[in-house]
Amino acid sequence: MSQVLPRAARVRRRPEFERAYNTGIRIHARFMTVFVVSNGGSESRVGVAATRKLGPAVERNRAKRRARELFRRHKLAAGLDIVIVPRREMLDAPFVSLEADYLAALDRRHREQPRQAGSSDRRRRGARPASRV
Repeated sequence: MSQVLPRAARVRRRPEFERAYNTGIRIHARFMTVFVVSNGGSESRVGVAATRKLGPAVERNRAKRRARELFRRHKLAAGLDIVIVPRREMLDAPFVSLEADYLAALDRRHREQPRQAGSSDRRRRGARPASRV
């Protein structure tokens, strides 16, 4: 029996991912980085951003399957968009460790502060701090 997530349970469009990156809460975990933002709906959704830095397509797809399974097993009732960015370590980790890491990250989301849209944690490249006179 297939356990495919329905379309309504997936973050699919680029603007939805960008909204999570820009205004959501960023939580760093051992095997992944998780972005959490409210979606205004009644159901939680998941998106997975596995970049080519992770490895070839086979490994990226495996990381995406594992991330979606984490979401499916531990679905939240609130209307949240959860974007998971897997790290390379996710590929070799036992699933039990991934579950513990994911749940700990979601528990930490209450302590994190949401970022303001348009602000960046990093300085612009080449920009120097203003000197005091």
